[in-house]
Amino acid sequence: LRQDSQSSHSAYISTRAFSLGLPGGARPPPPPRRARLGPPRRPASATTTRLRSSPSSDDGGTDVLDAATSELEELAECARLVYDYLSKPDGDATAEDVVLACDAVDQASTGDELYLDRRLSLRRRVHEFGRYRLLVKLLKSDYDAYVTTAEFLSPSRIDRSDLPNVQDVAYVAQSDEDERVAAPASVAGEDYGASLVPDCELDDLRYDDSPLDKLLLSIFRELVAENTGGVRSDKPGIEGLLAQGREYMTRELPEGVTYAEHSEAQHAMVKDTLGGLMTPVLPPFYRVFMSGIVPRLGTDWDGKQFGPWSYAPWLTSVVTPTFFGFLVGPSRPNRRSDGARGGLVVEKCKFLQESGCKGLCLHQCKIPAQEFFKEELGLELTVKPNFVTQECQWSFGETPLPPEDDPSFPTGCLAGCESRKAMAGRKGEALCA
Repeated sequence: LRQDSQSSHSAYISTRAFSLGLPGGARPPPPPRRARLGPPRRPASATTTRLRSSPSSDDGGTDVLDAATSELEELAECARLVYDYLSKPDGDATAEDVVLACDAVDQASTGDELYLDRRLSLRRRVHEFGRYRLLVKLLKSDYDAYVTTAEFLSPSRIDRSDLPNVQDVAYVAQSDEDERVAAPASVAGEDYGASLVPDCELDDLRYDDSPLDKLLLSIFRELVAENTGGVRSDKPGIEGLLAQGREYMTRELPEGVTYAEHSEAQHAMVKDTLGGLMTPVLPPFYRVFMSGIVPRLGTDWDGKQFGPWSYAPWLTSVVTPTFFGFLVGPSRPNRRSDGARGGLVVEKCKFLQESGCKGLCLHQCKIPAQEFFKEELGLELTVKPNFVTQECQWSFGETPLPPEDDPSFPTGCLAGCESRKAMAGRKGEALCA
């Protein structure tokens, strides 16, 4: 049976081989493999070889490396420039250095070669920073040279807002740099022997009061009414506050009361109003943590002052714009006349613009604010209004001069002052004294 089975199997194989055209006994080839979907695989070694030998790939990698190197070199150069500006001693800064910095600002590359210059204008910003630092150094070492340099370069090469201090820098209109106004000139008319001071000729600034400004102004007006014995006004906003102040300032005085005494009463009224606005909490906090005054705790050290701390003037100048904008309008921190931090410049004083009155400025802002900071908060303050531009420089930590000794404070009344008109015929009472 086994032999018959093997013979049958061999006969079957031979028959299949004959039908396929193969030599007898040869096995048929395996069926073809199905083709793969998608592109055929390439040998890894061939792909790698082609990538390494591709000229475009080489150039692209080199370009990226060169661009990154150039950016890093530019960054290192800018860091070196910053160090050079910062390390220059204060006494070595000159007007020529400031002019050279202006030239560097003008020549700074703003092309498309580097991302740092194209997108960030880094080199230009570095030179602007350095120019500001040089002006500060000059301000610290030689104030008169600083004022002369600032007047020479502003506004043609340095915007007035980019100066570290502007209180004695003559204002020049952008449209006409030939007209330079340094101090108020007298105009026709007299104010009890003193020439009148011309009004500000700059356009009025529109103030956009925030909800916080409106709230604080409302509270302030209620406190003024309380501290003046009920003086109120139906006018809204800052105009109503100024109407209250003007009515209180120009009121008929009782027999025997001098205007000098009434001026002191105005100062006291404003100081009481500022104290009420700050609430009973803030002044003690400020006295301890800003002015270094020991609180009254029943010890031998009570009331002694170890400050103001070094950060107090600067920090006060940073915080003040938020909470006093309702009275004076927009302001920004700057430098004091000695170059130190702690300055604040009011861009165009709302109180002065809307009142047009030097007496209100003097007796219901400048003097009471200076006295309040010294007596209640323990920090000296100098307030210097500019009647040409209606800017106002606040310098925290700086001892003020009396108004009669301050050369920047003009004698006489402003030409368009409404308070002077209200006082017409009342002899011997000088509102602005």
